[in-house]
Amino acid sequence: MGTKLTFTLHAGGESRTETLAIRHAVIAGWTGRDKVALEKHIVELEELGVARPASTPIYYRVAAARFTTAGEIESTGPESSGEVEFMILQAGGRRWLGVGSDHTDRKVETYGITVSKQMCDKPVAADLWALDEVLPHWDSLLIRSYAVIDGARVLYQQGSVAAMLPPEEIIAGYEPGFSDGTAMFCGTLAAIGGIRPAARFEFEIEDPVLGRIIRHGYDVTVLPVAG
Repeated sequence: MGTKLTFTLHAGGESRTETLAIRHAVIAGWTGRDKVALEKHIVELEELGVARPASTPIYYRVAAARFTTAGEIESTGPESSGEVEFMILQAGGRRWLGVGSDHTDRKVETYGITVSKQMCDKPVAADLWALDEVLPHWDSLLIRSYAVIDGARVLYQQGSVAAMLPPEEIIAGYEPGFSDGTAMFCGTLAAIGGIRPAARFEFEIEDPVLGRIIRHGYDVTVLPVAG
């Protein structure tokens, strides 16, 4: 079981395209390094009716088939939204850094977080950087997202990955272990202006030290709810 996605891998100043198998997909939640910012995000979700986590970080399994590099996803009803997260994927014994959106049904999230995670596709960018090449300057990396809301493109999230725990610490907390075929979303930032749905969501990770950016965006088609 699982899925296969084609990525462009960037390492050692060279790039190559490979199709990688993802067999285990994990969403690591409440990974904040800054406890004040972490509390802000928890409160943000509490305002939507989402219960506080029993522990932090916490790890949710989702179907690997939910991961996609497509430029469009479908959601049931208008109550879903995206959030940018850096992603760690292991393949061929090496760990790679990417970026994705933990698109989540916010209505379902109020009564079942695991179910809400499973309901939506998880768009990811089709480029990956070798993780070991960015770890020496990890805290300089930036993630941000933009949302098209009521026809206007707005900055939705922005900040340093230093807001989250270092990737090695997040990975170490996952008890089943991290092996080839595992992909993990590793945490997000509070939304500027609050969590809200968007017709289009765009996200990116920037490495200002090496002067490069990975970007991706997707449109959201809302399916009608019967009854």
